[in-house]
Amino acid sequence: MAYIGQLIRSGDRCATSWHYAVLILAGALSVCAGSGLAVAQPASVERPAAAHPYAAHIAEASQRFGIPEHWIRAVLRAESAGDVRAVSMAGARGLMQVMPDTWAGLRVRHGLGRDPYDPRDNIMAGTAYLREMFDRYGNVGAMLAAYNAGPGRYDEHRATGRQLPAETRAYVAALAPILGGAAPSDAPLQPPTPPPDWREAPLFVMRPADTRAAAAPPSKVQTGDGRAAVPARDPARAEPQDGSIFVASASDGGTR
Repeated sequence: MAYIGQLIRSGDRCATSWHYAVLILAGALSVCAGSGLAVAQPASVERPAAAHPYAAHIAEASQRFGIPEHWIRAVLRAESAGDVRAVSMAGARGLMQVMPDTWAGLRVRHGLGRDPYDPRDNIMAGTAYLREMFDRYGNVGAMLAAYNAGPGRYDEHRATGRQLPAETRAYVAALAPILGGAAPSDAPLQPPTPPPDWREAPLFVMRPADTRAAAAPPSKVQTGDGRAAVPARDPARAEPQDGSIFVASASDGGTR
């Protein structure tokens, strides 16, 4: 009996030891499993955004014409959504949707190739045109409106107040905040000051020598008989009579 009791006590100790061993093993397995899970699923790393497919051309155009790269990208996305072969109903072509007549002039001025759909040359042409419109009008909203509708139509809008097309207004409203400029209002801007009209200018321009002569009092010239002669009159300074642009002749007393 003593032997049997000893076996029972020994079995109890083994069972207890086995229980603890199972618990320890389970803990170890859970740690390993957790560690393995951590290795299998590392923390997500934010991937950098994919480079723009025409990044090199955009950078070159930005450097050449002084237009910010994000302006070029925004206009390109709005105009063609990146479609190299895009053609509008009006006939604008390529990534930057350049009209054929505009392309012809830009190609000559900036030494571009013959293919208006070539990504590099089209981006160059569109960026050059953006620069021309910005230099012409001096603000982002007007630049975008003229780029989309054409400078002729935008000038008409400024001069007469005629509303720009709905497409152009939506285009400017969408892009101007991205480019950092306010969209122009529908009210026409003040038209530019017209150049001087030659018809309103004086007929003769007074030279400095004439100015000095006019400021000095006329000197009396003595004749041989001691009489004072009337100061001689310069015919070049003769003023027209009766608003005529012709100078009266002493022989006929009238105009020709």
